[in-house]
Amino acid sequence: MAEPHDLTALEQAAAIRRGELSSVELVEHHLRRVDALGDTLGAFVTVTPERARAAAAAADAVPADRRGPLHGVPTAIKDLTLTAGVRTTFGSAAFADFVPPVDADVVRFMAAAGLVSLGKTTTSELGCSLYSEGLVAPPARNPWGLGYTAGGSSGGAAAAVAGGLVPVAQGSDGGGSLRIPASLCGLVGYKPSRGLVSGGPLGFGAFGLPTSGPLGRTVTDVAALLDVLAQPVAGEPYLPPAAPTGGYLGAARDAAPGRLRIGRFTAPMLADEPVHPDCVAAVDRAAALLTAAGHEVVDVPAPLGPDAWPLFETVWYVLALAPVPAERESDLLPLTRFLRARGAAVGAGPLMAALGELQAQVRRGVRRTAGCDLLLCPTLAAPQAPVGAFASLDPADDFDQQRRFSPYCAIFNVTGDPSVSLPVGRTGDGMPVGVLLTGRYGDDATLIATAAQLEHGCGGWDQHPAIWRAVDSANVNSTSGVGRASS
Repeated sequence: MAEPHDLTALEQAAAIRRGELSSVELVEHHLRRVDALGDTLGAFVTVTPERARAAAAAADAVPADRRGPLHGVPTAIKDLTLTAGVRTTFGSAAFADFVPPVDADVVRFMAAAGLVSLGKTTTSELGCSLYSEGLVAPPARNPWGLGYTAGGSSGGAAAAVAGGLVPVAQGSDGGGSLRIPASLCGLVGYKPSRGLVSGGPLGFGAFGLPTSGPLGRTVTDVAALLDVLAQPVAGEPYLPPAAPTGGYLGAARDAAPGRLRIGRFTAPMLADEPVHPDCVAAVDRAAALLTAAGHEVVDVPAPLGPDAWPLFETVWYVLALAPVPAERESDLLPLTRFLRARGAAVGAGPLMAALGELQAQVRRGVRRTAGCDLLLCPTLAAPQAPVGAFASLDPADDFDQQRRFSPYCAIFNVTGDPSVSLPVGRTGDGMPVGVLLTGRYGDDATLIATAAQLEHGCGGWDQHPAIWRAVDSANVNSTSGVGRASS
């Protein structure tokens, strides 16, 4: 018999509209799952049960004609995202007790849409790494294999969604931080076009690289959350692309992008690194399915090559220089201290030169693939990585191995193009393998429609790991209280 967490986010909201479930019931069910599995998966830093219960009761009181597609559905907010009145640590012991006075715009939008946050999900320290293993929470583990990392920096969000603790979650992506965890955990992780989702109310967006975006088990769930997040805000530094008629959920439901020319490549862009055969096989499968759907798939050169790495490396060092109280610097992890030391040594002139040359290389790369509507490549150079595989290394080696593991995603943060990781492949032992589909800047609707079309071709992606059933209904429903709680 189906349990509430078996339903997709849209199905949960539909059950609320039909009166079969209430938001309060859904929130209680998912809070019990968080209590049972949250620490095992390293999904949450802070759980907010009382706030969630109050928000769910308020959601149930809203008249039916004012409820949107995700009204009343449980979700979670990444611990890098400001949340007023809720401990927000940025994944760091240096901010272990920090409570923001304001909400990020995306947090306001989600609350206004009737989504109910259960708390803050685990992230890497200051968002600096592609794994989420810090000092403020257990490491984020892959629900498909607990010995493997859930990735980062949105690792806790991916662990929560893939483990059935919430159906959808907010994350952010400055160099692959949504798409990497999605690939590892068998999810859909979407990085929107630059400017589509507000980064407010603080900051100008770190050279335009990071953006908030959705994580989910299906393209329609992700598109529905993108509709919630993608709201224009006055004063944002980037002009938001126009929303499609019917919204992004409409584009996903139609799944009709028209006939497209899709450029396929597997050569890594930020490292001269062999690509695992399972990653190439996933791209081959996606290419075959896209061809069967009527698209023209052609081989193209990678837009950029490893010579772009020193430029991106310089920018990433500087991005690690988030404000940290001087007396708390010693609380930072060795990798973070290494990156910050390198960043502090970069002068304004070299930084501007690196940014300028990086954009020049991007322009040349875009021209090489200008005849393509979409690009298809691996998400990662290897399917999975064990927990501790990077953090156990010397910080310099740690950072170098990260770029070899993920030599594709970050380039599309530089271009600002929309990019999504899709769970097309599997390893021989059943672990997920993602592919990266990237669209033209501002044309998120075509990318989402194609992703939904590919999902149909794969027979659906709402698949569940063994841990999904590890806690049976009777056991979960008898559990009282919620661990790691903080109001």
